Amino acid sequence: MFRSLRGLLVLGVAALALSACGDSAGAPSADSASPSAASSASSSASPSASPSAGGTTAPDASSAGTSLTVEYRQDGETTSATWTLQCDGATPVGSSDAPDPAAACAGLADQGSALFAAPDANLMCTQIIKGQQRAHVTGTVNGEAVDRTFSLRDGCEIGRWESLTALLGPAEGNL
Repeated sequence: MFRSLRGLLVLGVAALALSACGDSAGAPSADSASPSAASSASSSASPSASPSAGGTTAPDASSAGTSLTVEYRQDGETTSATWTLQCDGATPVGSSDAPDPAAACAGLADQGSALFAAPDANLMCTQIIKGQQRAHVTGTVNGEAVDRTFSLRDGCEIGRWESLTALLGPAEGNL
């Protein structure tokens, strides 16, 4: 009798452990560049213009359904490249110079600002560091404001970056 109870206990613990792992493939992660992760994600129901890195105002979300600026930081701290993405639905418009504008617009049209949502506080992530790179994304997705930093500091962050490869570039870290 104790043997069968022990077997059930082992199965129960294993099931509980596996349920805590979750699926990190597209899981969002907190802004790792600031101590206040909760305040880094913002959303707005109304479209608004957002300043770009050069101090000019990016196009209004009403003229392009999605308008994003990406500041890439190769060393994790200093902006080494900046690019933009503008989409009308799943179609890139204007001078979008993201790594793969067509794929980025298609992904954002399909999943929207959910790709930038705050992470589940109970999500467990593997402790893998792929590199020090960071990408800070600001602007609007389908009229909703986004402001999120992506990194390669753990399995969840790597998964988030990989889900946005068309916007952020490949998750090729260097330590």
